[in-house]
Amino acid sequence: MNKSAEVAVIMGSDSDLPVMREAVEVLKKFGISYEVKILSAHRSPEETARFAKSARKNGIKVVIAGAGGAAHLAGVVAGFTTLPVIGVPMESASLKGLDSLLSTVQMPAGIPVATVAIGAPGAKNAGILAAQILAVSDEALAEKLKKYKTELAESVSKKNTDLKL
Repeated sequence: MNKSAEVAVIMGSDSDLPVMREAVEVLKKFGISYEVKILSAHRSPEETARFAKSARKNGIKVVIAGAGGAAHLAGVVAGFTTLPVIGVPMESASLKGLDSLLSTVQMPAGIPVATVAIGAPGAKNAGILAAQILAVSDEALAEKLKKYKTELAESVSKKNTDLKL
């Protein structure tokens, strides 16, 4: 485990990595330290529990968890930690990620998981949400986020200027 990491980006399978890279790219953009791990709520439950129980003492402040299908990873981790957990539902072949979305968002009272959109847009938003959580106590990061939001607005204005029918 990277002792200096503030955010853990975890996923149920290496097949989730192309999507979860979106979260990592956002963390890099904002200069947030991170670590990436493959953990499974079903195939490696003891390792997953160990990770979740020790994350805070290892310096993690936010967990981003991506999983598909039954998508229990975020909920299992949330059950073992008091850290904020952001769930990223993965798109599935059979149900297009609806199964993952419902499994991630439908948590019992007392075990919150902040859930973002299915797939790559969700992973990107998870990175931004993690940055916003950290920015509550980091003014320099809050300024970077403010600049990012300004750039988003400017990109929309530019698209309007460039619009040709």
